[in-house]
Amino acid sequence: MTEAMETITRLANGYIQVKVPLPFSLRWVNAYLLPHGGSWTLVDPGLRAAETQAFWADALAELGIAWKDIESIVLTHYHPDHYGLSGWFQEKTGAPVYMSDVAAAYADRLWGENETFSEELIEAFRQHGYPEELIPGMREHLAGVKDQVSPPPREIRILPEPGQSFGMAGQAWKIVGGEGHAPGHRAFYRPESGVILCGDQVLPRITPNIGWLPGGDPDPLGSYLASLESLLAYDVSLALPGHRDPFPEFSGRVRELIAHHDRRLKQIEDLLAEAESYSSHELCDALFGARISGNSHNHRFAMSETIAHAERLAFSGAALRTCEPDSEAGRSVIRYRKA
Repeated sequence: MTEAMETITRLANGYIQVKVPLPFSLRWVNAYLLPHGGSWTLVDPGLRAAETQAFWADALAELGIAWKDIESIVLTHYHPDHYGLSGWFQEKTGAPVYMSDVAAAYADRLWGENETFSEELIEAFRQHGYPEELIPGMREHLAGVKDQVSPPPREIRILPEPGQSFGMAGQAWKIVGGEGHAPGHRAFYRPESGVILCGDQVLPRITPNIGWLPGGDPDPLGSYLASLESLLAYDVSLALPGHRDPFPEFSGRVRELIAHHDRRLKQIEDLLAEAESYSSHELCDALFGARISGNSHNHRFAMSETIAHAERLAFSGAALRTCEPDSEAGRSVIRYRKA
């Protein structure tokens, strides 16, 4: 059995789950193939790398799917492990790429030809106490991401707004909005079957990263928790997530994610009670420690997550945000203290 076949699962509803390999700790991202006669819709093809291109060539050959059989490419969000191969797939298939208008704008902002986001993020991290000696590693990491999303799609069609219907693989799907993990994230729900393609908004066994971005949503965790509350209204029989395996207990998992973030907020409140103040970098070290040491990829996600939680406490009134001179850093640094 080839590596491709070992990562392919035919689901009972005729959809195909493909575990596309990733070069970091998540190990794989789920792509889904949805049949429509002799054609297919591809959801979230994965991250661009020579290995994943070879993987897809083998997987499609094993499945008996020709490049021309892919009629559309649909993206839940713009993160590289979901979006990265979309332009390459479009070149191979001629299929249009669908994503939200917000996601398309962020993809261009982060990796477009005139991208300035990398330096904006580095400067924002500096303001949150990120040490100067770690900046070169972070800059190198961010530069490497661009190779994982090239080429960009040359044709993007914009998904309908949340609550509206979208035709995908010959079926009508309800567009479900969701913020916090990625601006403009979209999930797709079939009321008739109770199936939801939920991207990274709800994941089993692991918690989606809640990413604070400079110039983005000032309170992404607040937006994420509001999104989770709205998802409790959906009658879901099977969730098809972006990572890990499909699962049936959707509402239960949503409640677990809400509880997880409540615990994390309480953990940060307890830390703030122990010292006069913390920068986000100091909080990040206290929360994640050795798990992120020496790994700029993990450190970026941990910093974004930490800032998102600290800002949620500031917006709720549980913490105070200040900007204070830091003689060691040689600049002012944003700090948080217990309200």
